[in-house]
This record gives sequence, C-alpha cells and structure tokens, in this order.
Amino acid sequence: MLPKEKKKKIIQKSALHESDTGSAAVQVSLLTERINRLSEHLKKNQKDRHSRRGLLKMVVRRRKLLDYLKNTSADVYGRLATELKLKQK
Repeated sequence: MLPKEKKKKIIQKSALHESDTGSAAVQVSLLTERINRLSEHLKKNQKDRHSRRGLLKMVVRRRKLLDYLKNTSADVYGRLATELKLKQK
C-alpha cells in the first residue's frame, strides 16, 4: 500500500481537474507507483510467486487503462506516458 501523503501527491500531479480522484489518468499513475514498488520487492524476493501474480494483474489492468486513454484522449495519454516514463505503443 502507498502512504497517504504519497498517494495524495500522485493524485494531485495527474488529476485532470481539482476534484479528480478516479479518472483513468489517476488510476494509471497510482498503478504505476504500485508496480514500481512491487518490482523492487520481487528483485529481492524472486520466489514470491503470489506477489508476482498480483504484479502481472496490475500490469494488465494498467495496459487496459492506457489503451482506453489512447482511444479517448491521445493528448492525455501522451502526457502521461512521458511523465511516467512508459513505453508508448
């Protein structure tokens, strides 16, 4: 889990408007942070299969959200991909 302060910063950084807490852009940003943290954990604990499965599920969920963003608003997708340093399809 992310600490509340870190989560608030991420939400404020990627929110599309002031009260935005659940848009696809915010969800992608939060998932990216969780994926990065879990990847670090798995580098130290290679045999943790349960966490690896959770990581794969998060990656798939993020990919689906990114595809949705790409189809609906390409400018937000491009900004988010460069901001989070993601490979663009």
